[in-house]
Amino acid sequence: MVKFNVDGVQNVEVSVKLPCEKSLSEQLSIMETYTHTHKAYLGKPKEVQEVECIKVLYPKLFRSIETQDKIAGRIDFLPIGFGTVTSLGGVGHFCVFNKLRDFQKKLSNDVDKKRVDKLYDYWLEHDLKTIYCKEVLTDSTIGRFIDCDYPLIATARLSGMMLDYPKLLQKGIGGLRDAINKKMETDSTNDFYTGALGCLDIFVNSAEYLRANAQEQMEKCDNEKRKKELGTICDGLEKIKSDKPETFHEALQLIWLFALLSGVINYGRLDDYLGPYMVSDIESGRITEQEAYDYLHSLWTMIENRRTTVNGRIIVGGKGRKHPKEADKFLHIAMKVAKNCRYVEPQFTLRFDSDTLDEIWDEALDALGGGATYPTLYNDDVNVPAVACGMRIDEKAAEQYVPFGCTEFVIQGQSTGTPNVCINLLKIFNIFMNEGIDPMDGRDKSGGIDMKPLSSFQNFEEFYKGYKDFLDYYLDLSVYAQHRSYEIMNEHVSFLFNSVLMDDCIERGKALLDGGVRYLGGTNETYGNINTSDSLVAIKHLVFDCKKYTLEELNRAVLANFEGYEYVRRDCLDCDKYGNDLDTADNMANSLYEFVAKGVRERGIKAGMQYFLIVISNNQMNTEWGNRTSTSPDGRLSTMYMNPANNPQGGADKSGPTALLNSLAKFDAKYHAGSVQNIKFSPSMFNENRPLIKALFKTYFKRGGCHLMVTVVDKKVLEDAVVHPEKYGNLIVRVSGFSAVFVNLTPNVQEELLSRVYYDEEKCT
Repeated sequence: MVKFNVDGVQNVEVSVKLPCEKSLSEQLSIMETYTHTHKAYLGKPKEVQEVECIKVLYPKLFRSIETQDKIAGRIDFLPIGFGTVTSLGGVGHFCVFNKLRDFQKKLSNDVDKKRVDKLYDYWLEHDLKTIYCKEVLTDSTIGRFIDCDYPLIATARLSGMMLDYPKLLQKGIGGLRDAINKKMETDSTNDFYTGALGCLDIFVNSAEYLRANAQEQMEKCDNEKRKKELGTICDGLEKIKSDKPETFHEALQLIWLFALLSGVINYGRLDDYLGPYMVSDIESGRITEQEAYDYLHSLWTMIENRRTTVNGRIIVGGKGRKHPKEADKFLHIAMKVAKNCRYVEPQFTLRFDSDTLDEIWDEALDALGGGATYPTLYNDDVNVPAVACGMRIDEKAAEQYVPFGCTEFVIQGQSTGTPNVCINLLKIFNIFMNEGIDPMDGRDKSGGIDMKPLSSFQNFEEFYKGYKDFLDYYLDLSVYAQHRSYEIMNEHVSFLFNSVLMDDCIERGKALLDGGVRYLGGTNETYGNINTSDSLVAIKHLVFDCKKYTLEELNRAVLANFEGYEYVRRDCLDCDKYGNDLDTADNMANSLYEFVAKGVRERGIKAGMQYFLIVISNNQMNTEWGNRTSTSPDGRLSTMYMNPANNPQGGADKSGPTALLNSLAKFDAKYHAGSVQNIKFSPSMFNENRPLIKALFKTYFKRGGCHLMVTVVDKKVLEDAVVHPEKYGNLIVRVSGFSAVFVNLTPNVQEELLSRVYYDEEKCT
């Protein structure tokens, strides 16, 4: 742990990711054993192969307990292994090939390097994501995640799983074992049940491994306080090997260890699950409020150390909590941790509604005003009915929605909604304008669709319909790529640890992607939406309404990157832009949004999914994809970043924060599964005008705003950090769907952040 004291910020803690604890020879041995095991069980039931392979990894990959840890559980990750998401390695049986080559470079002798070559060659045929890519990707239309030369990118992963932790806490490992054994009385040959029991055995072995490590440290420890902490860890690990937890520490330890073994990187509504344990312990005198704070601080640090970048969600507040009183006690303490830690993760999230107390609002605004980028704010009065409609479930079930990653919604313990496809609406628009050829690289990306010349469009309605018809082709590809990812993953793995805590897998005797999960959903991340709608506004105004240019003339200027056509670019930039509360721009943005959102949803339902919804998110891909997207008629130059999530292009919102929020509130939330809205204030504006800011936010949410992510930072500080990064190791900013240390971002992402409007007293008047 590193502590900084920069620019008046006292002791802000910034976590450092720990290097692998295992020696190179140990790492190579584990990867070889894993590979040999995988090969030995080819042709056997996938559940058997999965358990035998995971046994190779755990408990061996568990690290020693760190001196500051209040609970046990840190894991090393190798280039070969088993997982669910790419941020922790890969999906299913995986090999991260570039990391394996990096590992090989560290080896000192040729014999060991040849051993790595053999591993590399084997996994070229067996890495699950590679298998998916070989079947689904194309030469021109669908690229590998993340290959920004393509209009559509796809992958296989099981991102964003939110497990049924209440079931885990209520039953414990022993109770889960009993439930599975009872089902096996009438279904004794079910490979899923056999595999599930094998995973519970791995959990028990891992708990014992960590208990022995804690015991060994305790016997060598001469610090009485730390010896007591290690004793608590020992007792807790022994308890949860079979029994359900009774204390806050035991409950926290059980959830954390199961999350590690299942590979999940989001943690759900911990206030409702852990609040009763925390309050009971405080009221009985078992722990103090300070000790409760210390436990959560330790959890925050361990989540931050995993460094999954856009994940680590912990959600508090909102509708549908079973223990609201106890949950609010957890919320208050967790809010202090989030304010004081100032970490990149966890993504601390506040769900609220019209009944949320002002005390909670004030705590949230204090944390944001203090420089934390958390909590992110989600409006249950909008989101609960929207989720019910979009996912085709009742509002009672929808009350258990939780955002993961950048903002994607799932129903905790009941649905999967991993975003395995991303679509660049602006690149597709530019390809359409150029009759099927991508102006960025000159390649044909029409997909064989017959493209009309621009001269054939007699009015804006025809032109807009032509773009939507072409977009339909890519929407068809997106649902195919998403649905096929589930099928291919299910052919090879069962994700047993995840399935054990997902309804209705145990009841049905099936893995979650094999018909076990209650709601099989998905999400499609969209990018460049506002650049595209602003481009449509410019074309409608300049070509068809004012008739100042023809489509061909405007397109020539665009293809030239406006070089020699600077006057055309000025006209494009002067057209109405989204984010200024202008019906012209906002209605166009909403029209495009609803076309894409409804089209994706209808295709998903037709393909057999419970839901398939768009997400208007951002994880710096607006910059990365923008770098490979040509000039657009809204005035954006070639290779320039695109608009972030559902926000305007940087600098386009010129009418103040009220106008910006009015624009953001106009999208109907029932057609998406999460939409990122960002706003940035100077510290003086935010903190010296708190009643005004609070009223502004509440009005926005009352008018239909579904979500808001807030950054309070001085733009001049960011500008100085570009020049003097060594001074700002603790400067955390909200990129969009995630937070980051500003100086760790690439220069082009920093540039995009600096392009956004930072509201201060001058811009708010």
